[in-house]
Amino acid sequence: MSTQIILPRILQVGGGASEEVGNILIALECQRPLIVTDKMMVQLGYVSAVQKSLTASGIDSDVFHDTVPEPTVRSIQAGVEQVRNGNYDSIIAVGGGSPIDSAKAIAILGKYGGVMRDYKFPRIVSEPGLPIIAIPTTAGTGSECTRVTIITDETSDEKMLCVGIGFMPTAALVDYSLTLSLPARTTADTGIDALTHAMEAYVSKKASFYSDSQAIAAMKLLGPNLRKVFHNGSDQQAREAMMLGSTLAGIAFSNASVALVHGMSRPIGAFYHVPHGLSNAMLLPMVTEYSIPAAAERYADCARAMGVANQTDSTELANEKLMAELYAINDELQVPTPEQFGIEREHFFNNLEVMAEQALASGSPANNPKVPSAEEIIEIYKKLW
Repeated sequence: MSTQIILPRILQVGGGASEEVGNILIALECQRPLIVTDKMMVQLGYVSAVQKSLTASGIDSDVFHDTVPEPTVRSIQAGVEQVRNGNYDSIIAVGGGSPIDSAKAIAILGKYGGVMRDYKFPRIVSEPGLPIIAIPTTAGTGSECTRVTIITDETSDEKMLCVGIGFMPTAALVDYSLTLSLPARTTADTGIDALTHAMEAYVSKKASFYSDSQAIAAMKLLGPNLRKVFHNGSDQQAREAMMLGSTLAGIAFSNASVALVHGMSRPIGAFYHVPHGLSNAMLLPMVTEYSIPAAAERYADCARAMGVANQTDSTELANEKLMAELYAINDELQVPTPEQFGIEREHFFNNLEVMAEQALASGSPANNPKVPSAEEIIEIYKKLW
């Protein structure tokens, strides 16, 4: 049985990769880009650096800098209108997962119209939007090389999963030097997000020999370096390893799908505005513990790839070490509980049925080694307290 692999047409990796943006646009025969980003990227000078590279290639650009964390239907609308009225032939996404996810939605809606709900899974979006050149500034989401975007419908507090080759960036410029200034909290949340992508891709029911190879390679990079970059953000070697690991994890899950952690994470983000990587981090140990009995060998492979178990360890011992490591990571990287984040217990428990329903509706839990019922999802949510 064959497996279809979907990747960006161009993948530029390494220090200084972002400086190639002008040459990449010329190669794609694009001359009228809109830069989609957020105000922080403007303040940090990343957007002006991109524009400088474009100017050197004789390319003028405009900027839409109003994307927000955990993008919503409302937050992308001004960008959609700007594309519809601006005669742009391409989009450059600069930032973390939220600007890149916003750019993906804007590229489709700006070209074809409609509303975001029209493109929600189970619809598979195959039609190409405007070409996207993704320049990630965090090592976590892997969004620069995935065919997925997540947009929240604020009227229903639902995080809509949108999937298809139409959302795959045409080019990804993966430049680890852009992550050197990331604060420790963002470094931790995005790093655990990347690790979750790799682990879920590896245990997913849709995994293939190809996605396995990417997931294992990602875990070998992420496992030994996650703590290093949290404690020393200027460690360039560790930053480079995390950046490449994040990209490989993105390639893995884009071609194998994520599973229960992501399915349960999205409602927490939608209802309580918890950053995506952080809600994944909250859930990863509990969901892994629930899932290990259905894929013990696979999870043991994860432990070995991360470097927390030896090749000679039994499956049972490797999984014991994996669980100890996941809890230790959350403790050392100061991942808060929902209560510590500021979520009210009563409100959370009152929403459990709706959150479980939304988690199942996303489709991701069906890829989990052990497919949960709504009742089992509710019990896992309760364990977060």
